[in-house]
Amino acid sequence: MEINLKYEPSRKEIRNYIFLRDVLWLTFSAFGGPQAHVAMMFKYFVEKRKYITEEELIELNALCQILPGPTSTQTITAIGYKIGGVFLASLTLLIWIIPAVSLMILASVGIIYFGDNNISLDFTKYIQPMAIGFVAYAAYKISTKVIVNKTGVLLLLGAAVFSFFIRVPWVFPLVLISGGAITARQYQKHNKERQRRIKVKWAYLIVFASILIVSSVLTGFTRNIFIVLFENFYRNGCLIFGGGQVLIPLIYTESVEFKKYLTSEEFLTGFGMVQALPGPVFSFCAYIGGISAKEYGTGGIIVGGLVAAIAIFTPGTLLIFFLVQIWGELKKFRIVKASLEGINASASGMVCGAAFLLLETLFKNITPSDYTTIVIDLSIIVLTFLLLQFTKLPSPIFVIIGILAGFIF
Repeated sequence: MEINLKYEPSRKEIRNYIFLRDVLWLTFSAFGGPQAHVAMMFKYFVEKRKYITEEELIELNALCQILPGPTSTQTITAIGYKIGGVFLASLTLLIWIIPAVSLMILASVGIIYFGDNNISLDFTKYIQPMAIGFVAYAAYKISTKVIVNKTGVLLLLGAAVFSFFIRVPWVFPLVLISGGAITARQYQKHNKERQRRIKVKWAYLIVFASILIVSSVLTGFTRNIFIVLFENFYRNGCLIFGGGQVLIPLIYTESVEFKKYLTSEEFLTGFGMVQALPGPVFSFCAYIGGISAKEYGTGGIIVGGLVAAIAIFTPGTLLIFFLVQIWGELKKFRIVKASLEGINASASGMVCGAAFLLLETLFKNITPSDYTTIVIDLSIIVLTFLLLQFTKLPSPIFVIIGILAGFIF
């Protein structure tokens, strides 16, 4: 009797393999931030492969916009969860973030190497005003999408003012919570939907809260840089609504102004570089974590980058695993819909404030008599904004041109 030992994968396994291959392709081709990422997910996952329906992708993306964390990362992880459960979702997350995180850690190693060997970083001088142009454009695009009434305008202005003038980390979650609370009072304008009793599995939420509490306690007893970095980025990952651009004011205030882990020039250079990479903008945190641990050598830089990356992506992942199972009923609550309006408006105001904060930082060390530098930097900011608005040129092209111009001039 002949025994066939050849393994034949099931149709589900083949489908999961093809899905992960598509995720890998998307990882290396998804430029332009969360909006562009979701557009590509529509193209590949809905229209081409039909893994999920258009309505399902819209709903999953809406859920991720309610949650703190990286929106596009949570969305693609949620798609993996819907197709193949936790295991496939975890593989999806790793394939999506590893390339960008690795490149940003490499960038942090390079920046430190240049500094330690007195190699001039002047070739990055045009990247810094470009980075401000990217943030300004993000503020404009987010604002036009989420501001729908006078209340939204007021919340945007208030958030921009608070985030610019009150530069302490605790102000950012306070602004977001306040914005959500203000619009939550207007829940009656939303249509009431019939709801069923929600069955909740609490394991992921318990893990989410436990990590936050334990890391906070450990930070109180030790100043070990890697534990502190984990707590800092995990906490920030719990507080950031609105995607990678909203990350900028919070991380800048804490890492540059408050704790002085890196200089404003290093910050702007790294943020400019991440615009040239596909994948999640949150990978920028790997760069911040790497430079923050520069005192421990190249090994410390790599470990610091990995710690920061793990910490920033973990909260959003745990929350999406927890909420995707109950989203069908949760989205029917009118107060959830109403509070999201205020959270989004406040988040867009924080991005506006970040643009002015970075602009102030750029010109902080320039004397008023140096008109040429001021004019050039302002021109680059405006040109970057206009090119993003009126052309379809991808961000990496701008960054590559900026680096080449820095070498030439």
